[in-house]
Amino acid sequence: MDRAEFWNEAEALLGARLLRTKAECDLHGRSETWFAPSPPEAVAYPESTAELAALTKICAAHRVPMVGWGAGTSLEAHALAIHGGIVVDFARMSRVLEIRPEDRLVRVQPGLTREALNTELRTTGLFFPVDPGANASLGGMAATRASGTTTVRYGSMRDNVAALEVVLADGRVIRTGSGAAKSASGYDLTALMLGSEGTLGLITELTLRLHAQPEAVSSAVCAFETLEAAVETVQHVMQLGVPMARIEFVDTEIVRVFNKMNGSAMPEKPHLMIEFHGSEAGVAEDSARFGEVVTEMGGADFQWATTTEDRNRLWKMRHAAYSSCLASRPGCMGLVTDVCVPMSRLAEAVARGRAMIDAAGLTGPILGHVGDGNFHAILLLDRADQDELARAKEVAHDLGHMALEMGGTITGEHGIGMGKRYMMVEEHGAAWGVMGAIKAALDPLGILNPGKLVPGPGESS
Repeated sequence: MDRAEFWNEAEALLGARLLRTKAECDLHGRSETWFAPSPPEAVAYPESTAELAALTKICAAHRVPMVGWGAGTSLEAHALAIHGGIVVDFARMSRVLEIRPEDRLVRVQPGLTREALNTELRTTGLFFPVDPGANASLGGMAATRASGTTTVRYGSMRDNVAALEVVLADGRVIRTGSGAAKSASGYDLTALMLGSEGTLGLITELTLRLHAQPEAVSSAVCAFETLEAAVETVQHVMQLGVPMARIEFVDTEIVRVFNKMNGSAMPEKPHLMIEFHGSEAGVAEDSARFGEVVTEMGGADFQWATTTEDRNRLWKMRHAAYSSCLASRPGCMGLVTDVCVPMSRLAEAVARGRAMIDAAGLTGPILGHVGDGNFHAILLLDRADQDELARAKEVAHDLGHMALEMGGTITGEHGIGMGKRYMMVEEHGAAWGVMGAIKAALDPLGILNPGKLVPGPGESS
């Protein structure tokens, strides 16, 4: 397609902030996992909502696809421009706009990362709790409805976004939600945009809910003889109503990686990693109750992280699990699975997942946010081995199918992108077509992140 007129108009609007160099496009054409590179035709760096709205109108007039880009940490190729067009990088829209401590709210631009936000909040006594591990952008976290290690206590992005500002496919700017604690006014457009992966609009502002920084924090790690015993321990603790802030599971393979890459000396067994938040007395009581359950379930090598430095080291190791696994097999790439099942089926699901990976002859450590039934397998693959990739894709498919059989979902937090799109009809049936109808109504030209999540306008569901 001849884009000459489009380039003239877009460059007149953005000037040097519309980049068409090979280096820039290649940088924005990479994925965190196994997907092939797909460079855009250009990368745009808007600095305001008005500027993005103007750019969107130009793109709509010339039918040029637009794909949003935050920190580039997504795992299902959400931000790859597989149909060409431009990537909109929000790096220049990364400010904290307003902190309202009395309402426990903050307004931010989408390019701000969660770590940068919490740095800004450190003197307020408040923090933003959603922690997907990676230092992701808040706009990207909203677009993928992210969750993570603290979801068991604080909820996901679904629970912590109060309002949004969004540029629609025709350049209109809308605001969804409000600063009020609740509302019964009309359709919940905030919820609609959360998890829409940039297919319905581009988020330009977020109003986020904040939480009080805990008075006391206590973390621990403990080993189990079997992964089933570790997961069943989580189920028992949940049934007792013990308010955990984080409860993570890592299997023996990941423990080996931790020991190799971090110099730790953890027993080569499945482990739970736990954290409690609250008052000094409350944390002490919760920790004691957790310890009792661990003893009953045969847990051993119970170690408390007693200092801030110890806790930070523990969770840094957990957050770096993916990169550590990749580094443990130099030159490999990763295919990361992400299923979520009802808690009553979690132990069975993890055991079946382990058996699937072993039967396929793959290297695939398992870890997860087991407090909400979500676990991942990190399938480590030789980049040149197409047979290994095919076997990994089959395992990922079988895990997703297993989760649906158990009444769960094909993704607990990573989203759909292009990697799991083919399984959406299996999970949602006719409802996937309804999602496509919403897409067609808001983006009739199909310019917003085409080929992702939902059937596009005119595409069969």
